[in-house]
Amino acid sequence: MAFTDFPDHAQGVELLQRSLRRGRLAHAYLFTGHSLDELEALARTLAKTLNCQQPVKRDGVPVDSCDECLNCRKIAHENHADVHWVRPESKTRIIVVDQMRDLMQQIQLKPTEAEYKVAAIVAADRMKSEAANAFLKTLEEPPPKSLLILLTTEPQRLLETILSRCLRLNFSGAAERQLDSTRLEWVTQFGEVAATDTKSLLGRYRLLDSLVSKLAAIKEQIEATLTGKSPLEQYNDVEKDLRERWEKELTAAIEAEYRLRRGELLAALQLWLRDVWLRTLTSGEELLHLPQLASTAAVARRLSPKQAMDNLRVLEQTQRLLHTNVQEALTLEVGLLKLHL
Repeated sequence: MAFTDFPDHAQGVELLQRSLRRGRLAHAYLFTGHSLDELEALARTLAKTLNCQQPVKRDGVPVDSCDECLNCRKIAHENHADVHWVRPESKTRIIVVDQMRDLMQQIQLKPTEAEYKVAAIVAADRMKSEAANAFLKTLEEPPPKSLLILLTTEPQRLLETILSRCLRLNFSGAAERQLDSTRLEWVTQFGEVAATDTKSLLGRYRLLDSLVSKLAAIKEQIEATLTGKSPLEQYNDVEKDLRERWEKELTAAIEAEYRLRRGELLAALQLWLRDVWLRTLTSGEELLHLPQLASTAAVARRLSPKQAMDNLRVLEQTQRLLHTNVQEALTLEVGLLKLHL
């Protein structure tokens, strides 16, 4: 992909390209938004642009990649020697200090195949405090011809010392807030149940069952897809240590993708609750994300603006708790029962 493939992020892309034209690219960026996949694609495109062999130029300066040369193809497939990726590992899905130390060692080396060394830290909010603190010196004073890009959907979870050392670009445009058909269908059904049957305890548990059932289906689909892609399915006769490593990697990948998809589903619910809150106000309907859903108005008629705002706080607290070592089903149950509906 090239920068021209991101029309929904034109403002952020233009800021990057302006910095490239002026030769004022920051040494460290924090890309924030609603989708890690989108943020990774943007970081990958920036890495391509810096190292492209046939770049698109403006005023004689590279501002986009050709997306076809050898460097671009290597970066796209994440096998370029000068572009490094760090992602959460282990069952707890965190970035540990050893990962950051390895990255810092790599970034200090001179480029071997291209002009720039680029390091992207995916889900940077998952860095343990020890990893973040070990990274501070490099983040503040990276070597020449290097670029650090931190990616997160939850910048509020990053240490202030990390935030202060990065130039932040927000790719949270309105387009990211649009729901795909699957999530829209689910949140529509959820809203209809909430609008008609939540006064009883049974009604609340119907909502909980809707959420839990959807999450179970998501996890089952993730497990089937990633297991099918795993080398475990392709190679039967491998050494025990290698098989155990692949099994751990598969488990970690499934958990990471599930957490991401769970977050997306809860984000859809957050949009619905936000619309309920806007409906309780005397103005603000032009800001609705899901104006086609009658359920928001039906629920809003029963609530005060304070109760509707409390719902948003409850969901935010539930999302924060799910990032810790809590029991998922119990956390969701408590959160759903606290909602004013």
